[in-house]
Amino acid sequence: MRKEMKRVLTVAAIVSSLLLAGGCAKQPVKTAPDAGKPAPAATAPKPDVGSGPGKEEALTDTAYRGDIDLAISEGRTSAGFFPVYFDFDRSNIRDDQQNRAANNGNAMKDNAASRLRIEGNCDERGTSEYNLALGERRAMSAKKFLLDMGVAADRMETISYGEERPLSFGRDELSWSLNRRADFVIIK
Repeated sequence: MRKEMKRVLTVAAIVSSLLLAGGCAKQPVKTAPDAGKPAPAATAPKPDVGSGPGKEEALTDTAYRGDIDLAISEGRTSAGFFPVYFDFDRSNIRDDQQNRAANNGNAMKDNAASRLRIEGNCDERGTSEYNLALGERRAMSAKKFLLDMGVAADRMETISYGEERPLSFGRDELSWSLNRRADFVIIK
């Protein structure tokens, strides 16, 4: 009887541990398509070439298209433009960011052949789905600002990166505030 009770308690502890571990996961665990196949023969380890969280991006790339300088000026925003920063959980353009947005609209009006991609970004707080939606609202808010200034809609496109492209990896208010932005990128 005592042995059976010990087994029941052991099984209950294992099941509880598995349920607790499964309940803490942020996303469901996905298995690789070749799971269950025998591992290939051991080979020499490959050097690490940066295959971590994503492709490393230079923040100071410079490219030229005709007479337009496509250098990065601040964040991931093209030269001649400024990123627009947002308050936590907000998508309206703050009063202190209106001049930056107006500068971007004037730059678009001065370069009638330019096309622009407005990229909405968020800090890491919130779910991925929520941050993608918030990033889209931020990009659309910036686009509406430029539309109201007279920039043609067919010269602009929007995309949301949510929390996926942070500039600052700190876990403090300054870092988070740098990641709550809309970038303005010249495209072909």
